[in-house]
Amino acid sequence: MTKLELEDIQGYIIRGYAHMMYSRFVYIKITNRKAAKKWLAKSWASMTTAVHVHDKSKISSTHLNIAFTHNGLGALGMYEENLNAFSREFRQGMITPHRTRLLGDSGNSDPIMWNWGNENIKTQNPEITDQEDKTIHLCLMIFGNDKGSVDDIEKDKIVCLDYYKELESQFEENGLKELFFIDGVTQPENKEHFGFRDGISQPIIEGSGRVGSKDDVVKAGEFLFGYQNEFGVYPDTPLVVKDQGNLNFLASDAGGSGLKDIGRNGSFLVMRQLEQDVNGFWTFMNEKTKHPDGTINVEESLKLGAKIVGRWQSGAPITLFPDKDPGVISDINDFGYSKFDPDGLKCPFGSHLRRSNPRDSVDDHGVKESLKLSKQHRIIRRARLYGHVFEGSPTNKNPKGEVGLLFACFNADISRQFEFLQYTWGKLPKVKELYNDPDPIIGVKENPEPGEKQNFTIQDCPVNRTISDLPRFITVKGGGYFFFPSISTLRYLATI
Repeated sequence: MTKLELEDIQGYIIRGYAHMMYSRFVYIKITNRKAAKKWLAKSWASMTTAVHVHDKSKISSTHLNIAFTHNGLGALGMYEENLNAFSREFRQGMITPHRTRLLGDSGNSDPIMWNWGNENIKTQNPEITDQEDKTIHLCLMIFGNDKGSVDDIEKDKIVCLDYYKELESQFEENGLKELFFIDGVTQPENKEHFGFRDGISQPIIEGSGRVGSKDDVVKAGEFLFGYQNEFGVYPDTPLVVKDQGNLNFLASDAGGSGLKDIGRNGSFLVMRQLEQDVNGFWTFMNEKTKHPDGTINVEESLKLGAKIVGRWQSGAPITLFPDKDPGVISDINDFGYSKFDPDGLKCPFGSHLRRSNPRDSVDDHGVKESLKLSKQHRIIRRARLYGHVFEGSPTNKNPKGEVGLLFACFNADISRQFEFLQYTWGKLPKVKELYNDPDPIIGVKENPEPGEKQNFTIQDCPVNRTISDLPRFITVKGGGYFFFPSISTLRYLATI
């Protein structure tokens, strides 16, 4: 059994900090390399680790974690040879033409339209007059919890922002400059803006101390460098190929190369700011299910929304509750599609959750092979709401201003995990017996080609039902690939 070095792993990858209902993600530029490294030499001790605190009274009221872009590691002074040891996806970033096509970022989701993460495009565009260098170097993740209250977002906000003010007051002397921030919250029932309970299905990292269904236990190397993955090998990890800094802080490569491992106990962190069109989502559901007289059929609208998502708003899986939302907040996750719904008559083959985690029912593969394949493409998903806290429904669909998710996920192989899920299981319209059905949440094109169909098919007897002309409900507003280092690597980076 793998045993993780929890004291060396930053906590956000193991624990979602759900009890800390307010957070601030601050995107920062390094303005003074020497000062920033001096700050890093002290601040590593403030980072929250993955060590489990059994006595809840001793859990800190604030948590802090950090991640770097490829440019950020360069800004610290990492040698080019060592920068090139990182994976191609991390080096190139999210906005290359190839990756834009892969992720389906077009129309209003085109990187040129983003609020952040598109600095390289903007600086190369002569039509954009604001040429200040706003290249993101790192992201500080700050979380707060008022320990004297329970599920109080406003009180948690005070704790979080007071802590951030303390940190921010020292930025200038530490060679750091805030570029912008995104505040994220969680709701007590962890519902997102469309109104569905979120974050229920998460893989359990082997050796993390978490418990659950064996089908959810995934080898640590799928998410953390330095451990074997589901292929029985160590994931490609960034190594020190040209000696630099105090190498005593780093462990040797578990793969046996003899080189020091920058990646061990770290991961890649993907971030995407996703605006949610709540009005568009529920207007579409209402229109497709309305009564003959044109009035809203709330029950059928909710049911179609659940079919598209894969769970009811309570979180209950439609695989186990196909007819009606049981109404009680649910964390039920121990089920398989092959066992309970092989023909998709309860949870459609094209639903968002069934596509992104097909469990024991991948294409035409058997149960054992399907579970193996599913585990090779899992991600540790983290998401925080931004904008007006809102719970959408057929009759409540107009939030105040822009709302959405700051989506984040951890994976050791960006290409095989996040990008595969987005492109192969999300964007491609062919899945199971379907041919014109992209993922209804993340795979729909804003501007399909002439004659291109975008359907959602509901398996039924004697014939299937087709919901046609799916609109896009999500707009990408920003994003990037980050390196989420271990505590040891943070100490090392201060010495390069």
